[in-house]
Amino acid sequence: MSNPTVAIVGRPNVGKSTIFNRIAGERISIVEDTPGVTRDRIYTHSEWLGHKFNLIDTGGIQIGDEPFLEEIKDQAELAIDEADVIVFLVSVREGVSDADEAVAKILYKADKPVILAVNKVDNPELRQDIYDFYSLGFGEPFPLSGSHGLGLGDLLDEVISKFPEDKNEEEDDAIRFSLIGRPNVGKSSLVNAILGEQRVIVSDIAGTTRDAIDTRFTNNEDEYVMIDTAGMRKKGKVYENTERYSVMRAMKAIDNSNVVLVVLNAEEGIREQDKRIAGYAHEAGRGIIIVVNKWDTLKKDNHSLSNFEQAIRSEFAYLSYAPIIFVSAVTKQRLSQLPELIKRVDTNHRRRIQSSSLNDVLMDAIAVNPTPSDNGKRLRVYYGTQVSTEPPTFVVFVNDPDLMHFSYERFLENKIREAFDFEGTPVHLIERRRK
Repeated sequence: MSNPTVAIVGRPNVGKSTIFNRIAGERISIVEDTPGVTRDRIYTHSEWLGHKFNLIDTGGIQIGDEPFLEEIKDQAELAIDEADVIVFLVSVREGVSDADEAVAKILYKADKPVILAVNKVDNPELRQDIYDFYSLGFGEPFPLSGSHGLGLGDLLDEVISKFPEDKNEEEDDAIRFSLIGRPNVGKSSLVNAILGEQRVIVSDIAGTTRDAIDTRFTNNEDEYVMIDTAGMRKKGKVYENTERYSVMRAMKAIDNSNVVLVVLNAEEGIREQDKRIAGYAHEAGRGIIIVVNKWDTLKKDNHSLSNFEQAIRSEFAYLSYAPIIFVSAVTKQRLSQLPELIKRVDTNHRRRIQSSSLNDVLMDAIAVNPTPSDNGKRLRVYYGTQVSTEPPTFVVFVNDPDLMHFSYERFLENKIREAFDFEGTPVHLIERRRK
């Protein structure tokens, strides 16, 4: 289920962000001509010749006294830990530098395929200079021009040839879920408490990285796989406290999950980073449950729960469909309810609706609240059909998609939710012109 991961590694100012953007097909990184400007790795999805993969843009590695350089070196090492294939990027303009050799020393220890790419080969005369980089010990260098987009196809052909072979995994009906959230919201204690509640641990499955262990267990004869958002099992402050690292691990876990538990810390309330991490799960179209941990530590009155719930609904307006559960890893409060809630959200995430039932709901909705018009032209909704699940996605055929106002689309989605149980899952509506 997991896609391979490619990391772009190199000292500052060799053009990592430009190459990252070229491969990702959009400008994601901030590109400036200042060494070390991309201080944090950025993570995205990409595809080449039908091969999907995750892509990491690392900060540069440089051996020097600037304060953030040690951190960038750490982050690059973290990206190396995560990657299946590493692209080591250098620049033809400066030739082989001491910093390049320092990066090479780190990469010798990586035990992963490393592909050497020489950037800024913007004209044919510079091609002969790429052979100096053989001295780094990573075989034939691939010439690139990030600014002109040249050489990327050959590089990506080489990258996908190094991907680990797909293991033919048997069809697995287990419900895959993960716990995501900022560091220190209590994810590890929740994981241990959930597993402590389960008497039958079937097996530990090797996860997508050497340090991650996905845990399989059963509950009332249903099988679950808890995706390890590890870092939990890694030691050291860099792993625990690097915000970008925790976000990247969360995104990897989201990719591999059917249902995502967004964990908040009741003591600290809602932080900006909570919203960012939850946003990734929402954009990925996963089933979502909001879990408020450490609920036992608060002094409460009759309004505490409803006030906290109100704050969540206000701060996470886009997650109005997600159920909220207040738990404690310490006292085990409500933890026994989690597996059934995960199962219910997973069922809703996979739910398929018959076209006839869907169209009854759409026609009833239009009768209650007629379609809007714009400049004398009225939106006509002809019919709808469900085109996919996980998340449930519906195509609605209309006379002109531009006439579908956002508020009317939301009205139709709400009517669909009233008629069918889609608690915990996003619902996507797509308007198409009927030919």
